[in-house]
Amino acid sequence: MTKRHWQIPATKGLSFRMETGQVLRVTDIEGEQVADLVAYRSDDFSERLDPGVTMDALHAMKVKPGNKLYSNKYRPILTLLSDTVGQHDFINPACRSEMYELLYDKKEHASCYHNLNHALDAFGIPSPDQHYPFNLFMNTVIKPSGQISVERPLSKPGDYIELRAEMDLIVAISACPCVESACNGYNCTAIEAEIL
Repeated sequence: MTKRHWQIPATKGLSFRMETGQVLRVTDIEGEQVADLVAYRSDDFSERLDPGVTMDALHAMKVKPGNKLYSNKYRPILTLLSDTVGQHDFINPACRSEMYELLYDKKEHASCYHNLNHALDAFGIPSPDQHYPFNLFMNTVIKPSGQISVERPLSKPGDYIELRAEMDLIVAISACPCVESACNGYNCTAIEAEIL
């Protein structure tokens, strides 16, 4: 039987298949841990979850239960069913080693970009120039001045989000490895993923 429950270790990534109609629950086990999620149509890798298109289609920067998430081809790809946090991020790209070098003067740092590429490689999905994920539990604050800051996540131990697949998908999730900022509460922990 195909595995339907995973624990993604801190700072690592994972990929798996979802069939149309299946529901994915992603749980922040210890709280304050960001999980970068990307999704590709399983029979056409040119179609993928697109945060920018989702914001365009919804006319909103936040999603709530009942909202569809859209692909780069403006088709529903996931539906948000349940959310115990209500604060996630659509605007930040996946962290990558060049980001850590620029912002924190650290070379060859583990990153969501690398984690997602490595996870998707198992399904033969080529690495993109950059990943633009749905950053689960990420608390991005846009100030009236226009400045952006990433604050500590609002998620507590056991908080979760549930997403239903609207097409057959390959999904990858990275338990974000950033400890240099408040992004993960300065401490990286594991994430749980389960197909209900």
